[in-house]
Amino acid sequence: MIEVSSLSKSYGNHLAVDNVSFTINKGDVIGFLGPNGAGKSTIMNIMTGYLSLTHGSVKVDGYDIVDNPEQAKKRIGYLPEIPPVYIDMTVREYLYFMYDLKKVKFPKKPHINEIAKLVKLENVMDRLIKNLSKGYRQRVGIAQALIGNPDVLILDEPTVGLDPKQIIEIRNLIARLGKNHTVILSSHILSEVQEVCKRIIIINKGKIIADDTPDNLSQGLSTDHSLHLRVTGKEEDLKKILCSVPGVKSVVSLGSKEAGSCDFNVEPKTGHDIRAAVSQRLSERGKTILIMASNEMNLEQIFLRLTEMSDNGQEFFMAQNNGESEVSDKTQEEEEI
Repeated sequence: MIEVSSLSKSYGNHLAVDNVSFTINKGDVIGFLGPNGAGKSTIMNIMTGYLSLTHGSVKVDGYDIVDNPEQAKKRIGYLPEIPPVYIDMTVREYLYFMYDLKKVKFPKKPHINEIAKLVKLENVMDRLIKNLSKGYRQRVGIAQALIGNPDVLILDEPTVGLDPKQIIEIRNLIARLGKNHTVILSSHILSEVQEVCKRIIIINKGKIIADDTPDNLSQGLSTDHSLHLRVTGKEEDLKKILCSVPGVKSVVSLGSKEAGSCDFNVEPKTGHDIRAAVSQRLSERGKTILIMASNEMNLEQIFLRLTEMSDNGQEFFMAQNNGESEVSDKTQEEEEI
């Protein structure tokens, strides 16, 4: 669906994007992450045709963003960090205006009404945008991105400045959109990205330093693959049951943190996912699991770990993830030091 090949962008002597390549398939929901100034917004703006590129190419559904900009842009809906709305228009007037601007061929009224229903704007269609809450303005921004039914949605910080309830609503909307669109989501709220996205691309200093599923990144970086369990029952009985589960290497009791239950740290043998087996064994013995949580790194910890690594450490991690074995021991030793 999207092919980015050897993409670079320079501003004078400053190299903002450095030889970046990746492919996004149809139906993917991608988290696009990076510290401020890392180059991710620059890449997104190049992908949408808002910025020129210095070197390389970007293709959307086979159409080059430079050679065939009109065909490529027709397939993209874009929500910038600050929604491009005209606040003195009503929601309906604005969406009709964007419909005409994009030269959409679908029947206007049914198409706009369908989008309004999808993003839950039906009750505010005749209100001035300046009188809407920030959450509703974000919905209007997403609605304009959906006009023309583009194959690809690029959403830059769609929940910035929203309250917790609005964040959940927009997150749920993005999850629904991901069923029928390819979605690229940039956000600093990493728990949100982890909830919605099946694949993560992390940019730092203009380069890709990670590209994988959240689970694979966690497994690759975590040194602790154990489970934290809280189970109803007596400590001695529960420990015997857990030790009998295939794939369990060790069980450490953490004492009772809640009446009638006991907490444990359960370490699996290398390469074993013991969650299903533990759950089944405890259920067979009539025990109730109150907590089962992985001690592996979450996305926020992964992000901090990767972006704080030295350049050599980032290269080594990428080489490991790409299955490259010819990485010098010196590089690994330098990162460990």
